[in-house]
Amino acid sequence: MVFFTSASFFIVLAALVAPAAILGLAERPLRGYGFAASCTMLAFLFASDRATACSFLLFVVLSCAGVFLTLGSWKRGTRSMAVYGASLALTCAPLVVYKLSAASGVGLLGFIGISYCTFRSVQVIIEIRDGLIDELTLVDYLYFLTFFAQITSGPIDRSRRFIEDAHRAYQRDEYADLLTRGIVLLLVGAVFQLVIATIVRDWYDPVAAVGIGGIPKLANLGLTGVTYQVAYAYGYGIYLFFDFAGYSLMAMGASYCFGIRCPRNFRAPFAAVDIKDFWNRWHITLSTWLRDFVFMRFTRVVTRRHVFSTRLQTACAAYMVNMLFMGAWHGLTPSYLAYGAYHGILLAATEVYQKKSRFYKRNKKKTWYRALSWAVTMQLVFLGFALFSGQVQQIIEGMM
Repeated sequence: MVFFTSASFFIVLAALVAPAAILGLAERPLRGYGFAASCTMLAFLFASDRATACSFLLFVVLSCAGVFLTLGSWKRGTRSMAVYGASLALTCAPLVVYKLSAASGVGLLGFIGISYCTFRSVQVIIEIRDGLIDELTLVDYLYFLTFFAQITSGPIDRSRRFIEDAHRAYQRDEYADLLTRGIVLLLVGAVFQLVIATIVRDWYDPVAAVGIGGIPKLANLGLTGVTYQVAYAYGYGIYLFFDFAGYSLMAMGASYCFGIRCPRNFRAPFAAVDIKDFWNRWHITLSTWLRDFVFMRFTRVVTRRHVFSTRLQTACAAYMVNMLFMGAWHGLTPSYLAYGAYHGILLAATEVYQKKSRFYKRNKKKTWYRALSWAVTMQLVFLGFALFSGQVQQIIEGMM
């Protein structure tokens, strides 16, 4: 079974949502049933691959060990930083092994969703250390960590918000509204991912077009050289949006059906007027996770140690670290690392320009400036997609 793609997924989902709807409309909490339904979905997800299932179970065990070792240390008042560090290492070890081995073509300890699960677990450990979480049951943590709707590709939810929703007994009208919105989001997401993204991919991608017995429509336009590469990059970027945004909408919809108000992941990213605005609209839950747990913490550490002489230098360095981390999280390949470095440079340059440029401060609210800024931003965004997809790497390799 492939989540949010195969017909079998939607059949099982419909069967599992029906009892959830009955419970929700009866104003009963959905936590227990939702956890059981999630376990059922995960059984289907990993049933066909025993090695992947074992990798997933190993991760869950290590993650639980890390979380509850840290929680125990903080509740006892010992607040051991050694325990905290070891817990983070335990949780991150499977992802690190997977990324390093995948870079060499092996992919040890990997399973679908390992990156998203790791971020959830790390968030819990860090917030225990920060004193934001002082109570957590095993069932609540497992439900949050392995919730089927968000496990494969996010959105990256936060534990305290998730658990509060899981325990909540909605009023009948409130749950009915949530259920209705969930079904609509599932339908809209399916149109995005299964219809529009498929059409766009068949337009630009030779592999996809040949797979359905044809050739990509892009090849029929007679484009060559740079023009063809630009059209290909735009095709890939548009496909990526509809594919990922469609999945995110369906994940939100499925979550709503089980009483979990999953956060939004996209907000009109192609309307962004600068790169900072783009990252406030694109993969929002990843952007905010990185902001809270990488950018802000790096900034705090280097400020305390007086590493940089100005706040602007600190911000620029933090953007670079933040986005390089993002690139490495996607994978330890030249394309992903270049994508992270590219956006780190763009964000740092944008920060300097907006803080130092009088021209920007005089004109930033003017219509002509916003239109020009939007046009430039979109070219930079789609060039980034060409890096992300490996298109630029292929071009460079073809020239060598």
